[in-house]
Amino acid sequence: MTSEPIASGELPGCPLPRRSILGGPVIEGTIKVRAEDFLVEELPLYDPVGKGEHLYLGIRKYGMPHTELVRLLRQHFRVGERAIGFAGMKDKMAVTTQQVSIHLPDGDPSSLDIRDKRIDVLWAKRHMNKLRRGHLQGNRFSIRIRETDPLKAPVVLKHLRDLEAAGVPNYYGFQRFGYRSNTHILGYHTLREDWSAVLDELIGATGTAFPERQREPRELYNAGEYSKSLRFWSRNEHAEVAALRALVKGAEPVEAVRMINKYTVNFWVSAYQSTIFNRVLDSRIDDGTLSDLRIGDVAMRHESRRQFVVHKEIFEDPELAGSVDRLEVSATGPIWGKHMLEPLDDIRELELQSLADIGGTVDLVENSSMVPRGTRRPVRIKVEHIEVDSGVDENGAYVRTAFDLPRGSYATVLLRELVKGIDPD
Repeated sequence: MTSEPIASGELPGCPLPRRSILGGPVIEGTIKVRAEDFLVEELPLYDPVGKGEHLYLGIRKYGMPHTELVRLLRQHFRVGERAIGFAGMKDKMAVTTQQVSIHLPDGDPSSLDIRDKRIDVLWAKRHMNKLRRGHLQGNRFSIRIRETDPLKAPVVLKHLRDLEAAGVPNYYGFQRFGYRSNTHILGYHTLREDWSAVLDELIGATGTAFPERQREPRELYNAGEYSKSLRFWSRNEHAEVAALRALVKGAEPVEAVRMINKYTVNFWVSAYQSTIFNRVLDSRIDDGTLSDLRIGDVAMRHESRRQFVVHKEIFEDPELAGSVDRLEVSATGPIWGKHMLEPLDDIRELELQSLADIGGTVDLVENSSMVPRGTRRPVRIKVEHIEVDSGVDENGAYVRTAFDLPRGSYATVLLRELVKGIDPD
């Protein structure tokens, strides 16, 4: 790689959202006290037609991580990981309803009874194509905020109406960055192809803060005691286990990283791209242009996802101004990679500064062999079909919010505009 590494001690900082457009949260509260308090219903892009090589299932899962759902589907249907399709990854601490697809060209399975009490199969129907990431309109959320004052419901509704009018900052939420908030650092090292640094951050004791229960296996890794370290990691810590098993066999760092699921490694790179976007979004909120277009912006039409550069003649079109006001068109930020449509002049300088702030260079995010094709992401999104109520049930007082968000957005990002303490420490 030709990119220069960040100097020691200057790795990309916290990737999480840093700004609020409403002046800060308005109520105290807690979410995800129990899975039943966080309901998610996928809004499909299309319905299966009843024929084809792919079996679509309507699934309801209770408090289960996405990776475990995929593992159970693979085991039950005896297929490889590539045979499983899904439109989006859903929260672990939630009750989620969604579609999945399984490539089964040789006929229907003898049973749809997936023997896990955390999964219900609601329906099954055939379709001609695999369900792929992004094949959804969005998600419907119904969330009970606990440990709060139910009399605050009118205040919550007012702020939701403000977000409905202005748009919600389209930040990537903390789920994007892992329980250690470090997937972007793993992505940075991956783009630089510094495989030793990837392993040190993933398994070692000298990188990002980690749970105390992991101290001994991490120190064993640092000491080169790979076999002893391996004994401490659970089967759910797939990346750590895969890399350590390779190291035990004498693999070089690059070979150990290659043993990690490709989807996981790609997710790390995506997290680094997401961090750049979050820092651009910080800047737009700081200068008050979240809901505006400027000459030089790359804009997006929300319905068609079509992108275009805002030249002077386009900017002066009054019809465009109306589309912006109606939240039909918004400015975008970079998901930096090859062939990304670039803004002009001051807007490009802002994005380059955000890239530099987390140690990146254009060479790193456009020319690395690991970087995917680039794209753009709207800086704000619509929230629709808002509901707010409150009450007391067997688990105590609550304020309930319900709303629809488009694909790729995070309910927790909206909630952090309303509720103190949504972001992890």
